[in-house]
Amino acid sequence: MLATFDRKTRSIAAIATAGGLATFALRTAGAADLAVFAASAVALAGLAALVGEGTDQLGMRLGPSATGVLQSGLGNLPEFFICVFALRAGLVDVVKAALVGSILANTLFVLGVAFLAGGLRHGPQRFGADQTKMMSTLLVLAVAAMAVPTVATSPGAPASGHETELSVAVSVVLLLVFAASIPASIAGVGPAESGGPGDGTGEGKPAWPLPVTLAILAAAAVGAAVVSDWFVAALEPAIAAVGMSQAFAGLVVVAIAGNAVENVIGVQAMLANKADLAISVILNSSLQVALALTPVLVLISLVLGGATLTLVVPPLYVAALGLAALLAALVVIDGESTWLEGIALIGLYAIVAASVWWGPVA
Repeated sequence: MLATFDRKTRSIAAIATAGGLATFALRTAGAADLAVFAASAVALAGLAALVGEGTDQLGMRLGPSATGVLQSGLGNLPEFFICVFALRAGLVDVVKAALVGSILANTLFVLGVAFLAGGLRHGPQRFGADQTKMMSTLLVLAVAAMAVPTVATSPGAPASGHETELSVAVSVVLLLVFAASIPASIAGVGPAESGGPGDGTGEGKPAWPLPVTLAILAAAAVGAAVVSDWFVAALEPAIAAVGMSQAFAGLVVVAIAGNAVENVIGVQAMLANKADLAISVILNSSLQVALALTPVLVLISLVLGGATLTLVVPPLYVAALGLAALLAALVVIDGESTWLEGIALIGLYAIVAASVWWGPVA
């Protein structure tokens, strides 16, 4: 059975298992919340990477055109579970920061690291401009989905006092747009990407039997759900112990922990000079958080029994999303990336992260 998996997959499974067992042992022993938080973060990263491996195997059967979309969707599973448990715990500010932070982390940090790494190895890299134009357009819609409810529900505005109702209406629209965008996203990866599986580095990997692939994905999803509960339980005490704000925890820590798949796969694809696939995985993840995960969480929160999530966010988040969408569009619109553009994207992300370190966002 072990011969089915290569060394990388066995190592990822070992990290996920060790992280999960360590988290359980620390919780049982009553260890410090910071230690539980750190161990659960390692376990979540391992589980997210295992989801990426399983999705990569599905990509061998589905073809590369669907793999970027599939990896982005399944790669957001850990973040979905984290947000659900955080909402049940009443940490609505952390959830809002995590959702905005996920979009920012993929659009700025992960894309920036991918451009930097790929540019240093290969020089300027080219990718399909039509695909990036469509994604840039949808990113602007994602910004509008946060900006309009925030402005429209301010004191004296037309929708003041109707934050929940407006958020539900916008969420339904976003889900309809997401459903309409799936065929275009699947068709966006060109034939140049047909040489390998989902992460662009899978040539020579042993193929898993389909039942094994589905079992691994199911086990990783269940594990992510359990560990996410532990992660959220230790989150608030860990925040207090380190002295960071809830905004920083959501915008940076939770967002990056929940996007481990895209962090690794996008950079790997760019290093393998598969720029189209890297763009598909990274930006599709941002779009799926904005157009699918966020509205789904808004609707789920109505019946979850914890805090109700709305699309009304602090103005700083709206400004950060707008600047991220603008800079990302300027960088990708010409169909070419350089290492310097990667540094520019990372720089904007660092500026936004620094702005929320000290306290709550008004």
